[in-house]
Amino acid sequence: MKRMKPFAPLLVLAVAAAAPEARAQSGDDPYLARAKRILAETPLIDGHNDLPWAIREYEAAPRNVAAYDLRKATPGHTDIDRLRKGMVGAQFWSVYIPFRSVEEGAAKVQLEQIDIARQIFDRYPDVFQPAYSASDIERAFGAGRIASLIGIEGGHAIENSLGALRAYYALGVRYMTLTHSGTTDWADAATDSARHDGLTEFGKEVVREMNRLGMLVDLSHVAPATMHDALDVSEAPVIFSHSSARAVTDHPRNVPDDVLRRLPKNGGIVMVTFVPGFINEKVRTWKRGSGPEPKATLADVVAHIEHIRKVAGIDHIGIGGDFDGIDSTPVGLEDVSAYPALFAELARRGWSDEDLRKLAGENLLRVMRQAEAVARRLQRERGPSMKTIEELDGRKPVS
Repeated sequence: MKRMKPFAPLLVLAVAAAAPEARAQSGDDPYLARAKRILAETPLIDGHNDLPWAIREYEAAPRNVAAYDLRKATPGHTDIDRLRKGMVGAQFWSVYIPFRSVEEGAAKVQLEQIDIARQIFDRYPDVFQPAYSASDIERAFGAGRIASLIGIEGGHAIENSLGALRAYYALGVRYMTLTHSGTTDWADAATDSARHDGLTEFGKEVVREMNRLGMLVDLSHVAPATMHDALDVSEAPVIFSHSSARAVTDHPRNVPDDVLRRLPKNGGIVMVTFVPGFINEKVRTWKRGSGPEPKATLADVVAHIEHIRKVAGIDHIGIGGDFDGIDSTPVGLEDVSAYPALFAELARRGWSDEDLRKLAGENLLRVMRQAEAVARRLQRERGPSMKTIEELDGRKPVS
């Protein structure tokens, strides 16, 4: 893969100007200095940040993008200063909507969340640059801006409509998590009762249409049977935008080893999350009143990264912190400013520059390019699918 270089004068000058301060802050730690050098050359691409929902739920001024001023310190995990300190090069902004949104109209709530994300990009054009492809990420990074992509978190948002799926793609959505917390009419979720043993026939058609569009199939939140069905159907690499390893922490949201072993053939990646209950077994099993609350740490995240590397390979891992979507954070990874510390620890453990670049963003760029190539081929072969859930599953939806 082509190695990214900071080719824009703006970015070169910014990195050079920040170097003395960075050395002072790191206490001349050679591993932190090396991590920052790599992140200045390669875009750090995070798979999942829930800032749009944090803005929607902002108690002082709900849904008000201007009031949630990202040029100042915010009450959450994300603002512009901390993104810069964290050397974030590209971000998939999750436009999460709860599963219960189907009661008021999931598409309505989803459109409102996409609107919040786009308002963020429009309000800070010197910081965020909308991106729709791997090439767009590279261009934004070279211009010293944070490439900003949109990801839907939960297939309930399409309301069983492939037309809605295509409309979301036209609005800039570049991945969709097939489920969130609840099983849909066509896909089983990890944290709900299984009704379909994975994907229904309509669910498989959703995956095929996502492939044709070039929308990444995100398998975070889905049941293992759904993961396997999606891997059976998908012609493009899949992603897990914010998941970790089930062999390390036995949470149903994590990825089992039998799925990890299938990723090399598919080409997909697991973007390791920082959710404390997903990365630390003591945190996962702790009950209130049973003693001091345990804490997850940066070392727990490293354990998951290294396990996935061992089972799936270095080409199949990335980062998906889930900042602003979690109530607590690991010690050492408190907000979006902390990414360099994670890469410094991996460098300290003997990771090569090449491997750190793959984890940071090169793996995700490769996944996107492959998905884009599959979409170009499929669009030559067939047009938009007109299939319906009633036609393919032989029943009316029950959600």
